[in-house]
Amino acid sequence: MDKQNIEISVVAPVYNEQENIKPLYEQITRSLKGKYNYEIIFVDDGSDDASFENLKKLYETDKNVRVICFRRNFGQTAALSAGFEHSRGEIIVAIDADLQNDPADIPKMCDKLNEGCDIVSGWRKKRHDNALTRLLPSKIANWLISKITGVKLHDYGCTLKAYRREVIAHTKLYGEMHRFIPALASWSGAKICEIVVNHKPRVAGIPKYGLARTLKVMLDLITVKFLMSFSTKPIYIFGGLGFISTLGAVVSGLVVLYQKFIAEPPLMMNRNPLLVLTAMLITAAIQFILMGLLAELMVRVYHESQNRPIYNIREILQASQNSSEKK
Repeated sequence: MDKQNIEISVVAPVYNEQENIKPLYEQITRSLKGKYNYEIIFVDDGSDDASFENLKKLYETDKNVRVICFRRNFGQTAALSAGFEHSRGEIIVAIDADLQNDPADIPKMCDKLNEGCDIVSGWRKKRHDNALTRLLPSKIANWLISKITGVKLHDYGCTLKAYRREVIAHTKLYGEMHRFIPALASWSGAKICEIVVNHKPRVAGIPKYGLARTLKVMLDLITVKFLMSFSTKPIYIFGGLGFISTLGAVVSGLVVLYQKFIAEPPLMMNRNPLLVLTAMLITAAIQFILMGLLAELMVRVYHESQNRPIYNIREILQASQNSSEKK
């Protein structure tokens, strides 16, 4: 298929989902065949069951299927990133391979994109997951992410999302960053929408998520907040911390002077723990400011070495120029 003819690329990370691959393929095909020119990209994330063999059979029987196989398990974010980079469609849809996402929702998400959105995120309003290990941590994480990033979504953890190619092309993924794509894209001016999608109970295979993943998400959230707010001006955060340390040192130092020269009885300097605190705060203030200056230099080297702009242009409207004009 020619790249220009493909409208939708469906990216499905696969890790030990041998029982679910064929049903997922059939459901995606049923939802898209005859409606769109599409491709299905399965990314085998180092499965140690028969997943790759099953994917190979689909590839041999359907020209719309493409398979990427990792040498080992790199994680869902890496699998999605590989699928995005090798996709050829103007719309890219990410979906889990465990059959809990419903491929029948894909056309609805594409219709929402056509209304002017850049990213459409699925909202699993009625989830079929364990309340203690999945639902409760998810609700807390979604609330916290929305508060910190300013992008209000009910379900950041839903893999089922539709993206315009020009939006996802500028987003680099690391760690568990795939769930933060809407937040990172909004920083570049993308319009984010959300629709309710179906969520089905798992019927085969073993869940890959647990409470340990929540900690990773929280740590990545700190990174996202830094990237969104301070990636081009790190001196603001380090300088702010240095200012707070300096203010604390001034207050602590004034208390030390008061206790030495005004209070009765006067407190000896070598017996005052606030003197040690003052010295520590002064040292911390100097270190924070120096770290901020070093971070500023690193940011400039990063952007200049990659020739990467600190902005993202949607389009340019300008009058055409006559290149043959004589000087």
